[in-house]
Amino acid sequence: MSAERAVLITVQLDPRFARDGASWPIEDEARELAELVTSSGCRVVAEVSARRHQPIAGTFLGGGKLEEIAALVVQHQGQVVIFNHELSPAQQRNIEEAVRAKTIDRTQLILDIFAQRARSQEGKVQVELAQLRYLLPRLTGKGVMLSRLGGGIGTRGPGEQKLEVDRRRIRARITRLGRELDKLGERRQATRSRRRETELPVVALVGYTNAGKTTLLNKLTGAEGTAQNQLFTTLDPLARRLHLSTGEIVILTDTVGFLHHLPHHLIEAFKATLEEARDADILLHVLDVSHPLALEHAEAVEAVLRQLGLQEKPVVTALNKSDRIEETSRLEVIKRAYEPACIISARTGQGLPQLCELISRQLDLLLVPPVRLRIPVDRSDVLAATYQNGQVLSRRDANGVTELLARLPEPCPSLISSYVVDS
Repeated sequence: MSAERAVLITVQLDPRFARDGASWPIEDEARELAELVTSSGCRVVAEVSARRHQPIAGTFLGGGKLEEIAALVVQHQGQVVIFNHELSPAQQRNIEEAVRAKTIDRTQLILDIFAQRARSQEGKVQVELAQLRYLLPRLTGKGVMLSRLGGGIGTRGPGEQKLEVDRRRIRARITRLGRELDKLGERRQATRSRRRETELPVVALVGYTNAGKTTLLNKLTGAEGTAQNQLFTTLDPLARRLHLSTGEIVILTDTVGFLHHLPHHLIEAFKATLEEARDADILLHVLDVSHPLALEHAEAVEAVLRQLGLQEKPVVTALNKSDRIEETSRLEVIKRAYEPACIISARTGQGLPQLCELISRQLDLLLVPPVRLRIPVDRSDVLAATYQNGQVLSRRDANGVTELLARLPEPCPSLISSYVVDS
């Protein structure tokens, strides 16, 4: 079966009018959209970029730009038009009429990729539930839409059953899926409880999609999770035992990759899977330092962690794919920014012993009661040493002083100890 031919539309809006907040540079937005589309199995045949102050209520873009897209669809025999923003049901319907081609938005594209990647029962239920919730408001006056769904990008998952459902049946299906997901969640919670009874610490891998989390888990534990150079290879969580050099055993869990502007309702849909991160003692943030947008990826991961309420979790950063870059000075700059951090290559094994030592050291710090520090802003050396040697739980900058709540090793390094104000 040949890949669908896709025409990509990347629009940069004023952040005040974008549903998903501030955007990256338009070239980077376009590059990631193309990566997502390629991961979905489509072939990119044309791309259009546009800048607008705000979207037009009914059509998102102006008539001239829609005519340009329609011409490209005809010229390249495009089968699907894909936008990098979420479209309202009315916008989606009106754009389809204007360009005479199936039109989907970024949310539907991500759901399509999720539908392809889900393997476990829980993953499939989560995907179908999210797809039906997305579809429900788009059924109004869309009998034509239902009659043509059933094949191609944006239509996987529930599949052919969309041909005969109406809003009432979809709501009933959503209710049933919700109950099923609750039961599966109870089973997963029971599994986590049994794991807790073993008193083994849990380290959850988090990071941007395609950062190399599964490759790292495979290398550290000898697991055989699917690892490919594409977005969202892993959708279902995987847990394996990791033996540290100290003789300590930890549970290492893999989770779904994060994404820039990951739609909030998708985070809600996959909360059951992301509970693995919530129950972890430490988060191991895998960052692809070879990517030109590595720092932006890190910010996106931190944003999702805040949405999940995990911003206070201890984090160790693994600067992965270091074998792909030659600028060691850039690596050191990133490392200092994300202490405690370790430069590694999951593919070659470089730095993995040091990473395990860092994980072990951070686990030891969990047993130490936190202390409060007041560090003058001109003592960046003390601040850096605290991040490098300790575990910062919270930070507040005010009146020329940085106040930290942190766990510090015993004995506390002399450079830091004089700034401890209470315990």
